Amino acid sequence: MKVMVVGGGGREHAIIKKIKESPKVDEIYALPGNGGIAEDATCVGVGAEDLPGIVKFATENAIDFAIVAPDDPLVMGCVDLLQAEGIPCFGPNRDAAIIEGSKAFAKDLMKKYGIPTAQYEIFTEMADALHYIENCRIPVVVKADGLAKGKGVIIAETREDAGQAVREMMEDKVFGESGSRVVIEEFLEGPEVSVLSFTDGKTLIPMVSSMDHKRALDGDKGLNTGGMGTVAPNPYYTEEIARQCEEEIFLPTMIAMNKEGRSFSGCLYFGLMLTEDGPKVIEYNCRFGDPETQVVLPLLDSDLFEIMLHVADGTLADADVSFTEDAACCVVMASKGYPKSYEKGFPIEIPSDVTNVYIAGAERDADGTLRSSGGRVLGVTERGENLREAIDRTYASVRKIRFDNGFCRRDIGQRALNALEGK
Repeated sequence: MKVMVVGGGGREHAIIKKIKESPKVDEIYALPGNGGIAEDATCVGVGAEDLPGIVKFATENAIDFAIVAPDDPLVMGCVDLLQAEGIPCFGPNRDAAIIEGSKAFAKDLMKKYGIPTAQYEIFTEMADALHYIENCRIPVVVKADGLAKGKGVIIAETREDAGQAVREMMEDKVFGESGSRVVIEEFLEGPEVSVLSFTDGKTLIPMVSSMDHKRALDGDKGLNTGGMGTVAPNPYYTEEIARQCEEEIFLPTMIAMNKEGRSFSGCLYFGLMLTEDGPKVIEYNCRFGDPETQVVLPLLDSDLFEIMLHVADGTLADADVSFTEDAACCVVMASKGYPKSYEKGFPIEIPSDVTNVYIAGAERDADGTLRSSGGRVLGVTERGENLREAIDRTYASVRKIRFDNGFCRRDIGQRALNALEGK
């Protein structure tokens, strides 16, 4: 089959590497892809948000199956347009993708159907939001309603910080129209867990849990990023908690979306907080998370493409979905200065014995040299029989890579190890 993957980051590279293992996949096209993805797929110069260009390429090149990976094209309705041309897709349609596209929708959905989440209020007028902040509990979380490239969530430690966040979103429009409406919600505490799931709207199968590391610097310090590394499985996510999440969060969410006439098909991501009052949802994503995908898919024993076909056909209940008992660790190498300003164009040398590398932000120049072109540049993932072994192997591979302008956190997985050791 001829397969098209929309997107051009580390998540898409991980998906492409995994579906390449399937005997049913003959050709893979990445739109737009990147310099690293070009090693595993044919990159096409069509942007992930160029929906007419995506549809035109798919129809003119007789694409058999499309995987739409990023949030923006999903929320914009890319799947709807492709399906209208008779092209089966993995990914939710526009009506279902709103679960990530509007935080207000997601919060109201959870409230309506009794799915545990933080208490919240929604505001469309800045004056009302600022008045609310004068008396609410601090710290508080301020969220832009729409998509904001992962940057639309502010944890405000003071009322002044909360007010500034509201003004920047609603008055200064730092996130464009995404900040025209804001959600202000209760600050939750506890270990965070990410759980990706396959669902066709009738069946939901959770994947291996993972732990993300959002802060840029060791010790969970520095600015929030798109993710500096992940480990899987997450030791805080016990079998008992997993059962509770399936009963109280995962299946109720799938059922709620069906009742709203927005049946979800694709990868539904649950961002959870394990509070003293039990697990609660802090966010939904309508697609594979990044870098969680780079640590979860390497643990998948089954044929990912076969699973995606089942999801698209509505026959997920018949799919073989199995994961190894191993652990995995992913360490992200980023450009110095990220997530603020950074320089590009630095050469990257990856030795041939380091094979589990997912390229997020790099290009190839005329002589074939791989050069940095983004903030998060690449992710290095290794497996092990246990978490300690996976972490050690990953950092051993990281040390072999030459990227002069690169940096990474040196403590990815340490919190998970502490949890395992009871510290």
